[in-house]
Formats: sequence, C-alpha cells, structure tokens
Amino acid sequence: MASSPKRCAEAARPADAVALLAWFDGRRREVPWRGERDPYAILVAEVMAQQTRLETAVPFHRRFIDRFPDLHALAKADEDEVLRLWEGLGYYARARNLRRAARRVVAEYGGRLPETAAELRRLPGVGPYTAGAVASLAFGQLEPAVDGNARRVLARLADLETPTPSRLASDARNLLTGAPGRPGAVNQALMDLGSQVCTPRRPRCGECPLSTRCLARRRGTIARRPAPRRRGRSPERLEAAAVVDREGRLLVLRRPSVGLLGGLWDFPSVALGPTTTSETALSKGLREGFGLDCQVGVQMRVLRHTFSHFRLRLAVHRASWLSGEMPTEVVHRWARPAELSRLAFPIYHRRLIDRELSSPRDRRDKPGA
Repeated sequence: MASSPKRCAEAARPADAVALLAWFDGRRREVPWRGERDPYAILVAEVMAQQTRLETAVPFHRRFIDRFPDLHALAKADEDEVLRLWEGLGYYARARNLRRAARRVVAEYGGRLPETAAELRRLPGVGPYTAGAVASLAFGQLEPAVDGNARRVLARLADLETPTPSRLASDARNLLTGAPGRPGAVNQALMDLGSQVCTPRRPRCGECPLSTRCLARRRGTIARRPAPRRRGRSPERLEAAAVVDREGRLLVLRRPSVGLLGGLWDFPSVALGPTTTSETALSKGLREGFGLDCQVGVQMRVLRHTFSHFRLRLAVHRASWLSGEMPTEVVHRWARPAELSRLAFPIYHRRLIDRELSSPRDRRDKPGA
C-alpha cells in the first residue's frame, strides 16, 4: 500500500543533501561536460541527454560544440547541418527546438541564456527537467531537475507508489536547501545514485548513502516503488521504400518539419497492406503520389528499426525513373550518391546509404568519420 503524503512528509530532508554529496564527491560518473561553466554547453548537454544514455551523447556533444561553439553560431546554422550532426541521436525534435531556442535567445536576450527556470521554460523544447538542470548547474539556482533516475530515488525514499511531478519537485527542492551552494551537484547526485545504486532491479542498498532514511527499504516495498509502467508489445508497421535512380542521381524527399523524424531526408515510401506486394505498392505510390512512372526492381535490403511506439519493417527496392516530373510543392532533390553523406537521414537509412549507395571515399569524408 502507498504511504500517505502526511506520513512521509519528512522523507526528503535538507540534511540528507550532506550525505548525498559526500557519496557523490567520491563516486560521481566521469562525464566530459561535468564542471562545465558555459550555460550554452550545459543546455546542449542536457537536451542531448534527454531520453538518451550519457555515454551515447558524449561524442555528439563534442562534435556539436566544435561546430556551433555558441548560441549565435547555432542561431545562424542551416537546419540540414544541425540535423546531420544530430543524426543517430534520435528524437530529432530536440535538435530543431534547440536551434529555435538559440534564435529566440539571440533575438530576445542578446545571445545570453536567461538565468531563471521560469524564463528558460519559455524557450522551445525546454521543459521542467531541462530548465531546472540549466538553472541549477549554470546559474546556481535552487531548482530541482528530476529525471527518471532521480524520480526512482525520491519515490523509494518517501515510499511513493505513483509520485506526482509536483510531489517529486517538492522533495527535490527540500534536498536542495540542505546545500544551497551546490544545487547542481545535488541534482546530479540524485541522478547518479539512481543510475548506479538505486537501480530498477537489484538495487545495491548497502552502498546507498540514504539507505537508513529510505521508507521503501524499511517497509519492504523497494521492488514496487515507483509502480512499474506497463507497456504492451509495440505493433509492427510494414512499409516499402524506393531508391529511384535518374541518370545517376537519386530521389530524396524532405520530411515535414513537424512529426516523426521531422526535417530529415528520406526515400519515397509507402505503407504495405497484408496482401499488397512492395513492388506493386511502390509503383502505384510513385505514380499517384508524385506523377512518376518508374520501373521498380528487386529488393535490395529489409531494414528494421524500433521506435518508441512501433516497430518498422522496411523493404527497400531499387527503381529506375522512366518519365514524369516531381511536383514543385514537394520538397525534394535529385542527389548524387556522394551528396547523401551531407544530408540528415533516419539512422536506419544511413546504414543503407553507407553499405549500398556510397563509395568508400564518400564514407571516409562524411561528418564524424
């Protein structure tokens, strides 16, 4: 049974911050941007770390800052280049919003990030966690930053089955008052504790600096705190794509800026029904959707990719252009294979491009190679 708020109101005490920081100072994860003082670099790191492992984000952060060293550089950047540097990190709306945020900061704040969480939240793509992280790390504000790891620590500490965001923020803020000079470190310590010690399965309670204060441990409810989120098996989506060749140039389309994989380049594709062959569906889709008459050839490869809410199975075919012109309102280009390395594609298409469509020299010259 979940504890009532009244019974666990003192679960997160300011004094706990002292023990938490003592543990953190001796056991913190080594991440390149830890200790960073530049608010912009901190913002980029925190946006990249959303829904992404820190270890995965590290090389992306280095390349991104090297290319766009400040908000002014990012604000002036071409969206294609921003997305290309983000390619492989996923959740591309983060990259588009980061560029939009840079433009707003340059226009409204003279290129300097606002210092309060309330103002930071006015920026595109900046939610409570990111605003709290930047405000605490870059500006020393007593603002909580509760990610999934910190949520688990706080829920177990207070024995909360289904903790509300407001309750978690309140408990985290209470901790911050115990170390007013190091709010960013307290936030990082909570996250590190959740990722290294207070893990979802087999938590190492003997190593936890807060174990004697943990209500869930005392009551034997650790495995059920917080209550696991039930997820069913994601459905599979069947599609087919055509690599259309026109005298050595390949047809690529720009996806709408809003929605799944927004702003990335893609090969024309169609959804497949239970009985429709991919060749037939692609021929019809190219003709009816774009006015192109193409000869669709044999299947090159089947690509699979897992998104957050579905699994994609994509049959890719070569195709030859015979006649017809693309509508002017469709953002597209006929690109030479060597140009594909400079355009941002979904990561599953990048594997196809590198292995099937690019020459060895193209692969060596691509960004990050």
